[in-house]
Amino acid sequence: MQRDAIMHSTNPLIEVKRFGQSIWLDNLSRTLLREGGLKRLIEEDGISGVTSNPAIFQKAFAESPYYKEEVAQLRQTSATLEQRFETLAVPDVQAACDLLRPIWEQTHGADGYVSLEVSPTLAALEQATVDAGKRLHQAVNRPNVLIKVPATPQGVLAFEALTAHGISVNVTLIFSLHHYMQVAEAYIRGLKRWLDGGGDPQQVKSVASVFLSRVDTLVDKRLDAIGSPEALALRGTSAVSMCKLTYQRYKELFHGPLFAELKARGCRPQNPLWASTGTKNTNYSDVLYVDSLIGPETVNTVPDATLGLFRDHGKAAATVETGIQQAQRDYLALEHLGINMRDVGDELQVDGVKLFEEAFEKLLASLK
Repeated sequence: MQRDAIMHSTNPLIEVKRFGQSIWLDNLSRTLLREGGLKRLIEEDGISGVTSNPAIFQKAFAESPYYKEEVAQLRQTSATLEQRFETLAVPDVQAACDLLRPIWEQTHGADGYVSLEVSPTLAALEQATVDAGKRLHQAVNRPNVLIKVPATPQGVLAFEALTAHGISVNVTLIFSLHHYMQVAEAYIRGLKRWLDGGGDPQQVKSVASVFLSRVDTLVDKRLDAIGSPEALALRGTSAVSMCKLTYQRYKELFHGPLFAELKARGCRPQNPLWASTGTKNTNYSDVLYVDSLIGPETVNTVPDATLGLFRDHGKAAATVETGIQQAQRDYLALEHLGINMRDVGDELQVDGVKLFEEAFEKLLASLK
């Protein structure tokens, strides 16, 4: 018992909670659910949420043995491929929601959520995204589900509309400060519409998923192409700098005058969520995107491998607000070198939608 208490107290995944951050798992499968893996992560590592996406479900369907029988049965039905997918995915999301329900209740709806994404083929279709979001929300029928919507121009409008209907949303594929501001402002507009219609302010929760590793991958390529000492010194800084500056925008928006009235009426701020936090470049720390961004009212959703690495040698400390001036200098230096971070974000968002579409197509093909 004493040894367990010592291990528990020194687990950095548990320790980050002292600094106000939630750690969510960026994975979901029936193997995790049925073999107790997710339950153990909740109990032993303090995992307090789950995110999923088409690539995660595609991998789960391909690797987990617990879908095979139901897939065989679905193939004998007249259901469309997308209906077959939802028949498989929705119970998984419901089961994860039920496991996390005690956390949702203990935190009064601040934590304990599971994300389910609308089809990435709808990324450029506002009304279709709204319709899909409502349908999935109703199908899961759990108060702690987040419907995942991309931060494309049409997706942002759909997000506002879903918020105005009292539906909690995880806005994904945010790759720039510009994307973040569009999303945050849409949340505020949607909340106002929800309250004006008599909605319960406590019913709505949202997170803004800002992606990291892909930002560094693309920016580093451009810095390598420039090749100057100044350029090479900036490698591996762009993503963390972007998120540190995003957090400052978050504080200004949600702890400032723009949100003050909504806050007084009981609305929740839209928390920043750090996503794509597995380090792709082996020259960088394998926990770079976790260690560097710990702070109040944030979420970090981590894949299994990064979770294990941070548990092993991560450092829990208040870091999201350290080095802000350096982050600003690095951002300005990138602009000075001709790297426009808004353009980088737009390019990555287009690529991100395409990658999710490809994963979704593979997923649907496996259900034929």
